[in-house]
Amino acid sequence: MRTIALLITCATPAVAQDLHLGLPIDCTLGDTCYIQNYVDTDPSEEALDFQCGSLTYDGHKGTDFGLPSLSAMDAGVDVLASAAGTVRGVRNDMRDVLYTPDLAGEINGRDCGNGVVVSHEGGWETQYCHMKEGSITVVTGDQIGTGDVLGQVGLSGRTQFPHVHISVRRSGAVVDPFAPGGDRDCGADVENTLWDVPLDTPAGGLISAGFANDVPDYDRVKAGTAAANVLSADAPIVLWAFAFGARNGDVVSITINGPDGALFQTDDVLTREQALFMRAGGLNPPENGWATGTYDGVVTHARDGVELDRLTKTISLP
Repeated sequence: MRTIALLITCATPAVAQDLHLGLPIDCTLGDTCYIQNYVDTDPSEEALDFQCGSLTYDGHKGTDFGLPSLSAMDAGVDVLASAAGTVRGVRNDMRDVLYTPDLAGEINGRDCGNGVVVSHEGGWETQYCHMKEGSITVVTGDQIGTGDVLGQVGLSGRTQFPHVHISVRRSGAVVDPFAPGGDRDCGADVENTLWDVPLDTPAGGLISAGFANDVPDYDRVKAGTAAANVLSADAPIVLWAFAFGARNGDVVSITINGPDGALFQTDDVLTREQALFMRAGGLNPPENGWATGTYDGVVTHARDGVELDRLTKTISLP
């Protein structure tokens, strides 16, 4: 997730009377986490994020900071208080499970899953959702500071990927921290946000990539267990990529080079919008097997001829 182009930098903190927010997650944005969804700014049944893009869905009321895999969630990633305040409510007993429609009765309107609500001065409120069962470290009435640990990222409530969803409200009304004035920017630099540091906001990109000895199934990719450590001389060589923010017409390119030069290259033109997706490409071994040595792979995600993101991977065949 090393975004190269088509970035919007939200550079100027909000004015003094507004809330100032730190990141709600202990990670490196664009490397060990990424922004999957923004607030839906369209009041109709359509959905648009503040950049007039598709990284949201109808009625979405927060910002989703996602982890690259379930393995990262299992290792433990802290959810942090974005601002000082008073804990107003806590839920900590819902299990971590990928949401499917048959779980609607179990969730029973508790879509946020395990979470924390914090009240702040000036009528502001933040809510943190989908936290790991049993991980929450605060109780109602606690006074907390910016950056204090609230718990860990989980998979509780109505969600299909590990992330923390942060909702920001003032006097009960939802506020988009990237566009607190309610304006939709559609591609120009945003000059007034609630974030206390500049945040890059790519419109799509690569989450992870790796080599494998076969085309991995999607569950293994999402779990973070799809990547091989070494290649086998008599097995296929496959390079896979896990990505977000697909749009119709995007191009995902996969290239594999071996010890003796180029082996494989493909350009896959995407045909629909997808929040999360994977692509893979490779080839079967030659009759005498693969040569020993180092194999390099490159995956790029491009839009309208401009590279959004690039990941490189290296693996050896002993």
